[in-house]
Amino acid sequence: MQAETRTTIDRISGTNGAAISVLRFSGDISSTSKDSVLGAWQTVTGDGPVLLDFSKVDYINSSGIALVIQLLMEADKTGRKIAAFGLTPHFQKVFTMVGIGKYAGLHKDEATAAASL
Repeated sequence: MQAETRTTIDRISGTNGAAISVLRFSGDISSTSKDSVLGAWQTVTGDGPVLLDFSKVDYINSSGIALVIQLLMEADKTGRKIAAFGLTPHFQKVFTMVGIGKYAGLHKDEATAAASL
């Protein structure tokens, strides 16, 4: 059974003191996650950098990866910097294979991801 996708939005300070929005995902990410993933993205205001936290995501299917790519393409259109962290080794490999690294840096933890922005 698929776990519902939940997304919370936090704000942290980067190494230079600038505000960074953090989209924290949990559960599974699939085609039914559109409102949670893209809806959260649309509520992030301003033009500052954004972190995507996958540390509490249990599963991402191909439709979920497509949603993440859609979010990243939206960010790219507006010139926003994005970094992701908390992916399992398997999903880090998948994200690299599908080219997500072109749009977002993939990092092991929040501190490293925030420092990259």
